[in-house]
Amino acid sequence: MNADERQHQIVALARRHGEVEVAKLAAELDVSAETIRRDLRLLEKHGLIRRTHGGAYPVETAKFETDLAMRTVRGVPEKRRIAAAAAGLIGDAETIFIDEGFTPQLIAEELPTDRPLTVLTASLNTAAWLAASTPATVLLLGGRVRGRTLATVDHWAAAMVSSFVIDLAFIGANGISREVGLTTPDPAVADVKARAVAAARRRVFVGIHTKFGVRTFCRFAEISDFESLVTDTALPVSEANRYARLGPQVIRV
Repeated sequence: MNADERQHQIVALARRHGEVEVAKLAAELDVSAETIRRDLRLLEKHGLIRRTHGGAYPVETAKFETDLAMRTVRGVPEKRRIAAAAAGLIGDAETIFIDEGFTPQLIAEELPTDRPLTVLTASLNTAAWLAASTPATVLLLGGRVRGRTLATVDHWAAAMVSSFVIDLAFIGANGISREVGLTTPDPAVADVKARAVAAARRRVFVGIHTKFGVRTFCRFAEISDFESLVTDTALPVSEANRYARLGPQVIRV
């Protein structure tokens, strides 16, 4: 196996399992740990993986996106803290958009139940949970359901969300960077997100620290569109301050 084949295999394994470890890769591919580290540095330079202490995880691209099942097992404690902090920003909002994805889904579980809310969402899971477990009025966007995320997209969903004036939108992304803003791999998803951002009076981004510094295929919003970015404490304070200089409050929990 030459270097190109080995690196292709590393990316494939990272995408299949959600993360890889240097020691296990070295044993499986029968090379030294230093060779694997060199491969990971190169793959990170090409934007295919992000290195961690002792391993790496895949970066989402136009050709690769993690599914909902993978998102429900990685960084769950951090995502729950983010969701609770984000829900605390509701204020006097009565109409709320909750984006697709696992962290926004957790926000639904933190919404207050002692006052009437109308919640608009593209997520089948979020809509089902809210309708069964809360007194909120739930509006599910129509359209094609993406099997990867169990959320609706395409012109039906985009047109529907554009027809509302929303008090507060909780928005997720596959990547957020100071250079290009918020991005997602799928143009159909980007369209719905962009329409939700445009329809909302207030917008809050929610996402774990691994989203930061990542760029995927389709840009749908600018950093300055948001009043708050809610993430976990693994995002360095210095980096949080750089994002805050672009306009939003950065909340690390």
